[in-house]
Amino acid sequence: MTDFLLALWTDYGAFLLKTLTIVVALIFMVGIVANAAGRQRESGGELRVDNLTKSLERTVTQMKMNLASGKERKLLQKAEEKKAKAEGKGKAAEKKPSGRLFVIDFKGSVDAKEVESLRREITAILSVAEKGDEVLLRLETGGGVVHGYGLAAAQLKRLREQNIHLTVSVDKVAASGGYMMACIGNEIVAAPFAMVGSIGVLAQIPNFHRLLKKNNVDFEQITAGEFKRTLTVFGENTDKDREKYQEDVENIHSLFKKFVKEHRTELDIDAVATGEVWFGQDAIDRGLTDRIGTSDDLLMQAVKTKDVLRVQYKPRVKLGEKLAQQVTVAVEQSLLRWWQNSRFFY
Repeated sequence: MTDFLLALWTDYGAFLLKTLTIVVALIFMVGIVANAAGRQRESGGELRVDNLTKSLERTVTQMKMNLASGKERKLLQKAEEKKAKAEGKGKAAEKKPSGRLFVIDFKGSVDAKEVESLRREITAILSVAEKGDEVLLRLETGGGVVHGYGLAAAQLKRLREQNIHLTVSVDKVAASGGYMMACIGNEIVAAPFAMVGSIGVLAQIPNFHRLLKKNNVDFEQITAGEFKRTLTVFGENTDKDREKYQEDVENIHSLFKKFVKEHRTELDIDAVATGEVWFGQDAIDRGLTDRIGTSDDLLMQAVKTKDVLRVQYKPRVKLGEKLAQQVTVAVEQSLLRWWQNSRFFY
């Protein structure tokens, strides 16, 4: 019986391995074909502008309809029909006097690939912005690569330089590079348990030198310039290498602190630039945020006096890239769970 089960499992394992091999090969081939086809087309994307004012007004109307009695419901229906006819004839109410609120979303990944969409969205807003217009950024990210989030913050500065009021809303997390973006805002509004701060820098790499040495594998590296390469993954790291690497990390941290201080002048930067995160009132007390609230609160308030428009740029994604993104998303979700229990990249 034991021999039979062993043979059964052996056959099943071989079948499963063959099946996986075929699936992987198919995915690989589909990716090659998709990328080849994609190269034949001009890359691009789509800029969408959605009127959130109308969407929110429809929600309010629907709630009123559901709660109203029979007679009241008929009156509401007539009022809505009259309003729809007026809009159809171009007799809708004039633009709300206090301007427009443009809403953009940034849900950042480690490599900050979303910066390209952010750049296009901000460019589109700047091309039509008028006096009295404002921007609401709904921000959610634990940070990532230095150059990526540095560019994201620079894009937001374009709004400030054109005197467009920028409100940053943090419902979940704006830490490390995310806080670098948030500090650009004229106002930072965070939910009670949103994580903000983590003004620090993290750099870490594995080193396989001892493993290679144990297996008699040599690693050769040729550089020009004393500090072209300091810490390495495969070579032997020295104390001098570590000291230089630490110096580089400290320099980046100093730039980070200076940048935040320039935009949040009331901050005691040395007290908050420890890599820690804060929540709610603690964040307000330290000057990291301005008040407690959610993006939903801000939208409900804005719709009373402004036209609220969501601006969203969606890049065209090739099939091969979609397959790669699925793997990337799975890895990033695992990393994000780890970051939320430890530290964030800047």
